[in-house]
Amino acid sequence: MQDTTYDVRVHETHVRKGTRVTTYTVRWKVGPKRWSAPFRNKAQSESFRAALITAAKNGEAFSQKTGRPAAWQREENAISWYAFSLDYAAAKWPYASPNHRRGIAEALTDATEVMLMSRNGAPPREQLRAALRGWAYSGRLQRGDQAPEDLAPVVRWLERNTIDMSELDPEGNGPALARAVLDRLSTKQDGRPAAGSTANRKRMTFNNAMEYACERRILSGNPLKRIKWTKPRTVQALDMRVVVNPEQATRLLTAVSHQGERGPRMVAFFAVMYYAALRPEEAVDLRTEHLVSLPDEGWGEMRLTHAEPRSGSRWTNSGKPRDRQPLKHRAPGETRPVPIHPELVRILRNHIEQFKIRPGARLFVGPRGGIMTDRTYLGIWHKARAEALTAEEAASPLAETPYALRHAAVSTWLSAGVPPAQVAAWAGHSVDVLLRVYAKCVAGQEDEAKRRITEATKV
Repeated sequence: MQDTTYDVRVHETHVRKGTRVTTYTVRWKVGPKRWSAPFRNKAQSESFRAALITAAKNGEAFSQKTGRPAAWQREENAISWYAFSLDYAAAKWPYASPNHRRGIAEALTDATEVMLMSRNGAPPREQLRAALRGWAYSGRLQRGDQAPEDLAPVVRWLERNTIDMSELDPEGNGPALARAVLDRLSTKQDGRPAAGSTANRKRMTFNNAMEYACERRILSGNPLKRIKWTKPRTVQALDMRVVVNPEQATRLLTAVSHQGERGPRMVAFFAVMYYAALRPEEAVDLRTEHLVSLPDEGWGEMRLTHAEPRSGSRWTNSGKPRDRQPLKHRAPGETRPVPIHPELVRILRNHIEQFKIRPGARLFVGPRGGIMTDRTYLGIWHKARAEALTAEEAASPLAETPYALRHAAVSTWLSAGVPPAQVAAWAGHSVDVLLRVYAKCVAGQEDEAKRRITEATKV
């Protein structure tokens, strides 16, 4: 088969309206093979389709390997890192959670520092990072606006002064550049080593960007595959020093109730973390409709549907600090049942009655009736911790953050002998992650497990 052909037919754009994203797919045929290219908005698809039609009308040869005009390959190889990074960020934005968007922006911003052709005449580092993280990889995608006036000169400089993507080709200087990027991703801005989890997360983003460049046929291969890089070691197991016991948890919840007018409203907020292992963002979203049963006696049940993590207004679709999202590690529409401990049933019933929570309303709100903020619940927590703990306990990592209450709940379930698969289902973990993080809790059951095995194998 010849590499090129003039037999080209461009079809109508196919529009698919999903629940969250509408996809515009340009379809065309080159020789005997059909091709398609999806876009996130109509303008992009129309521009791409028009370019195909123009190339075909002008009699340009189309590559049968790429489905595009042969001349485009040469042009794509000349794309700058900055232009490519804008395209990559735009491709990921519609499908990424707010926190993932922020992670992508941080990784691309660090990588761009390595991709500068020269430092001569460069704007200050703080301005470069503000233009990248604060606009190119966020505001430009969230609002579709132009760069702020104070950052416009920085953006223009970036457009002219990042390396050509061809320099990342694995057959050339690509592996050396990729190693330099990994070195940068492994350090903080001040040059100190970054946390292993941070370095690994950024490395995954950069690797995904390189794979995207291969998909776009900008690179012939991924330069990261040509180098050997030892991933930083990360601590995965839970530090058991943060976990409170039942007596300490009772002291903490009692101290919360002593914190002025807000304290009594927040006892149940922290209680759902301790007794039901809710994440803070899940507790923020909790509504009366999620409480399936609150019996007069015995265990109840809740069914979680969403969470509202705090990502920052720059990264959400709404422009607010929190966006309502599907449950972590769950597909949209998937729910999670969680048992309600009898003591938590009592606390929730009292909370609903005392504060006259209406059907369908949020269980926990801020001081002015709005969404609960980190500042509100952390302020109460730190005051309660100082009151409830002894001097020795307060000087330790014990319950430094409210998230420690969730750790205590999961640890308690495992220590009580609840099967890990059931604990994982209640806590919203995979079993694999559960066993890695809470390995010490599972290890604490070894003696009981051995006793049971002995009993089961007696003749």
